[in-house]
Amino acid sequence: MLKSYLHKGVVEAGCDEAGRGCLAGAVYAAAVILPPDFKDERLNDSKQLTEKQRYALREVIEREAVAWAIGIVSPEEIDQINILNASFLAMHRAVDQLKVRPEHLLIDGNRFNPYPDVPHTTIVKGDGKYLPIAAASILAKTYRDDYMNRLDTEYPAYDWKHNKGYPTKKHREAIALHGTTPYHRMSFNLMGNTQLTLDF
Repeated sequence: MLKSYLHKGVVEAGCDEAGRGCLAGAVYAAAVILPPDFKDERLNDSKQLTEKQRYALREVIEREAVAWAIGIVSPEEIDQINILNASFLAMHRAVDQLKVRPEHLLIDGNRFNPYPDVPHTTIVKGDGKYLPIAAASILAKTYRDDYMNRLDTEYPAYDWKHNKGYPTKKHREAIALHGTTPYHRMSFNLMGNTQLTLDF
């Protein structure tokens, strides 16, 4: 059973990101403040849910949250500041846009760049422990999936509709065959440790 909060009576925002391990596309983050009495037994770490469940829960979260927001950091920015800092920046951008100012941040993971004037707690696997982080994981994942589906229509050869930019065999074969796109993260090891040999 996921917990509703870490500190009772404090306005807490859960924060999580999606797309950190991808070879292409922006990194997305979400910040969510849920009402203290929020309950939905389906809510869990987005990776434990089906796509259909995630989108159904997104509607519930957006309808019932006290506040929610999405933060985005582009592939170009990722290449400039590295993916870890980009993940933190995406969370900061999400918090920036919250219509209610949180008094505390619950961050999924073990590291974070402090947000100005708002204390935070990092929680490893927090998306499976706290409802606000689980809610943030669902919003970050579904909004990023929507974005990668749009990019797939522009560059269908890379199979982004299915792999969402993650380093699958098909994605790496497409890079070998067609080269990179403007959405690829050039600071990443796009081909993996072994160069692919393709039969032409």
